Amino acid sequence: MLHINIICIGKIKEDFLKNALKEYSKRLSKYCVLNTIELSDEKIPNSINEKIIRQIKNSEGEKIISNIKDSYVFSLDLNGKQFSSEDFSNKISNLSFKHSKITFVIGGTLGLSDDVLAKSDELICFSKMTFPHQLIRVFLLEQLFRGFKIINNETYHR
Repeated sequence: MLHINIICIGKIKEDFLKNALKEYSKRLSKYCVLNTIELSDEKIPNSINEKIIRQIKNSEGEKIISNIKDSYVFSLDLNGKQFSSEDFSNKISNLSFKHSKITFVIGGTLGLSDDVLAKSDELICFSKMTFPHQLIRVFLLEQLFRGFKIINNETYHR
């Protein structure tokens, strides 16, 4: 069975998001082994500049990289490729023949460090619009679930 790791910065505090993540995690358990690694975010000061942004992203990036194990790595980034649900499911299906583990990386409020982006095999983007990184976790799990339903020719997508 395919192992999917989600490495993300920040903890989910809102119950409605926790419930959505729990529900999609339960649904995904039929198709993959899902492991979520929540890493602490760095505090962002009230006064911020490029140097501070870089320091925060690098600090969070070191934590992320230390948790990336041998797997195909997708990082969610605004400059990444956008997929249709069908294309995303095909990508996951094709990768599952070559890799036993796939990792998705979701950065914090300020995004991902250059080191994390360089360590990634592929960058993906759900939308050019900006969403809270906590909500993107729900989007990701929903799209993974939808992708597995498409792969298995099961009703859900239509």
